Amino acid sequence: MKGVRIINNIHNRYILGIESSCDETAAAIVLNGRDVISNVIYSSADLHKIYGGVVPEIASRKHVEVMPYVLDQAIKQAGISIEQLAAIAVTKGPGLVGSLLVGVSTAKALALVWDKPLFGIHHLAGHIAANYITYPELAPPFLSLIVSGAHSHIVLVKDYLDFEIIAMTRDDAPGEAFDKIARELKLGYPGGPIIDQIATEGNPHAFQLPRPKFAESLDFSFSGLKTATLNKLNQVKQNAKQKNISWTEVISKSDFAATFQTAIVDYLLEQTLAAVKLTGQKKLALAGGVAANSQLRSSFTNKANQHELELFLPELKYCTDNAAMVAAQGYYAYLNQRPEMLSLNAQAMIDLANN
Repeated sequence: MKGVRIINNIHNRYILGIESSCDETAAAIVLNGRDVISNVIYSSADLHKIYGGVVPEIASRKHVEVMPYVLDQAIKQAGISIEQLAAIAVTKGPGLVGSLLVGVSTAKALALVWDKPLFGIHHLAGHIAANYITYPELAPPFLSLIVSGAHSHIVLVKDYLDFEIIAMTRDDAPGEAFDKIARELKLGYPGGPIIDQIATEGNPHAFQLPRPKFAESLDFSFSGLKTATLNKLNQVKQNAKQKNISWTEVISKSDFAATFQTAIVDYLLEQTLAAVKLTGQKKLALAGGVAANSQLRSSFTNKANQHELELFLPELKYCTDNAAMVAAQGYYAYLNQRPEMLSLNAQAMIDLANN
């Protein structure tokens, strides 16, 4: 059957990756899971700024509009023929289902027309695989902290396709919390990069914030941090109003940003170091959009040196959503020789350990 043929040429290892889980439309071609031949990304983030967050309908419509162009550019920039492609890898979930469907439908159509094996890739596995691009020498087993707008996981990567969840968030994700605080501070969207920028000018200990813990696990909870920060902001605003002054004369936006960001980073660091102790792993890879945060990278680098850990930090361009990471992970799915049927569907929620 077309699109699900047996793989018999392991020497042809160019993988086409397709990513459309949120508001980035991306296509890339990666050789041997490590060498990026082309990497094209279109972001619709500017369209969502006025809403303070991603609007699923707008995102999915933009994917439909720009996907043909993005694919065309990825193939042209790679300078290879369709015949040279070994397989197609596409993000199947988790994510916005309308957005995912565009990528999955496109990948299925191409797999059928081009007679290529198709592989559905878990979005978080893709983020982990971004480290293989930056560090060709990296191989499992290792521990990975994945932090993004919608996810916060500590994962034991036993093998390229074998994952064990050590901890995960029970409510909000760090990126989501950054966006909420930035919105309340009227800083703009997306909130993470803006908070990261202005936090350098603020006092990271302007007020106290809680560090939630669960006795039975290393799971995260960011809702308490977010709520405590918002409560403090409302309290400051009320006090300033009574004194007929601007609330920023009491505590600056930079102080709020710095204190909140420091609390997030310290919390992630504390839980991750506990996971390192639990698993005995000495290799730690960061992944996800929040892994681009400068304080996070700096703090983890310092602690890794103190604890004699080998730390892997993906290049900034591979932290946020991209298709190169999908193609990189797709290479290992390809070597496993278990392509998807053309009945592959997008999944808004999907377990990394059992996907």
